[in-house]
Amino acid sequence: MKDIIKWLENRGIAVNDADLIRQAFMHTSYANEHRSRLDNERLEFMGDAVLQLWSSEHIFPLKPALSEGQMTKLRAQLVNEKALAAYGRQLHLNDYLLLGSGEEKTGGRNKNAIIADMFEAFLGALYLDQGMHAVDNILDEVVTPQLEHPDHVETIHDYKTKFQEYVQTDNRRTVRYELVSESGPSNSPTFVMNVIVDDLIMGTGSGSSKKQAEQNAAKDAFDKLVR
Repeated sequence: MKDIIKWLENRGIAVNDADLIRQAFMHTSYANEHRSRLDNERLEFMGDAVLQLWSSEHIFPLKPALSEGQMTKLRAQLVNEKALAAYGRQLHLNDYLLLGSGEEKTGGRNKNAIIADMFEAFLGALYLDQGMHAVDNILDEVVTPQLEHPDHVETIHDYKTKFQEYVQTDNRRTVRYELVSESGPSNSPTFVMNVIVDDLIMGTGSGSSKKQAEQNAAKDAFDKLVR
């Protein structure tokens, strides 16, 4: 297995906590197989927050100035699952994934959901170990070029944003997502999510990640509302 620490050193990043960085690449299938609690899910949580802040800081000063809605849509395009997986592949970070044998055999190293989660976890670990300067080192290479030509960013169907905007024409209404079930093996899970507006279930969706299931639930709800 290639060593991510050497990859970072080649970029001028001297890691303090090598185990923390390596944990970012440890998929739950690997952790379960090796009876370890050190998978990358907690670091993914941190990385998501880091990515939201970084992208917001870089979108805000764009000229001409974008409206709040335009900034939200652009950020969603830059940090959705497909985009994050593309960044991970561009940097060849999926080469460093630690997967269980079953997940490896079923092509987990090339699954968008796994690569996207790993990419977020990597940013989270890098931020905790080095701060935002090291995160800049990575994101400047893969995301900044997209910001230089925002009109060229791939158009995506961000149904969560569309549904949120549709519902909140009445700002007294609240939208939330709720996990209904999680099934299947750890190397190929299926999540089912409900989207709820004011305690009323408006739509249901499933997917191989919670984010995908939320998008599908929002699509279900949006399609019902605009019929």
